[in-house]
Amino acid sequence: MDVLEVSAKTVDEAVEKALQEMDASRDEVKITVLSEGKSGGIFGFGAEDARVRVERITDAPAVPTADMTAVSAETLQKLLQLLEIDGTVETASYPDESAERPTAPIAFNITGDDLGILIGRRGQTLSALQYMLRLIVGHQTKTWVPIVVDAEGYKARRHDALKELALRMADHVKTRGAPFTLEPMPAYERRVVHITLADNPAVYTESIGEGESRKVVIHPKNPSPTPRGGLQGPPDHTGSMRGGFGGRRNYPQGGQQGGGYQPRKQQPY
Repeated sequence: MDVLEVSAKTVDEAVEKALQEMDASRDEVKITVLSEGKSGGIFGFGAEDARVRVERITDAPAVPTADMTAVSAETLQKLLQLLEIDGTVETASYPDESAERPTAPIAFNITGDDLGILIGRRGQTLSALQYMLRLIVGHQTKTWVPIVVDAEGYKARRHDALKELALRMADHVKTRGAPFTLEPMPAYERRVVHITLADNPAVYTESIGEGESRKVVIHPKNPSPTPRGGLQGPPDHTGSMRGGFGGRRNYPQGGQQGGGYQPRKQQPY
């Protein structure tokens, strides 16, 4: 679905509910607050829910103009200066995180020394910077473009680590005959896992949870009534890698392990 109107007690709850139903992240949609709602009086009488309209952004040009790319690069460099981060913006090629096309129309990789602070825990700071850039450029050009921002190749390594992890966990699920739950991930990273295992003959995947707690479960297509042994965690299952940030980077690790229950109907990312 491309447009959805949702009601909830608060605006934030309505937005999160809509994002979950649309399987999208905040930087993939346009959010319009229709009503902020109001609290009721005694016993809640007269209360009204907040209402929002969430629209998936699909109007980006297949090939952005040179001016749009230049504006994006200049804006990103300015943001780095305001953040007092010494980094250089370089054009790059990355997968489109909205999955609308094979590669993102505009992508940048920031190079420099000690950019770990720009990446943040699980790449959250980098995602916030990317979202801010999309908002500014969208306002300036009147066109929403799914720009991708990386730093020292973090996302490229993360993408490879997720694929490796998905394949490794699929082998363990196949061997044990029981499902395995990965740690919470944003929509784009869950999509990487789903796509990696989409054609796997032994397992299938589904997403469970809400908001930032949403995670991927890998299910065996032929579950065992009595799973083999106790999975204490596969060797190096954190997928840790040494990156270019001057320290060890921990990538997603396996979470709760399931056992003995029948697989549910596959759900979207």
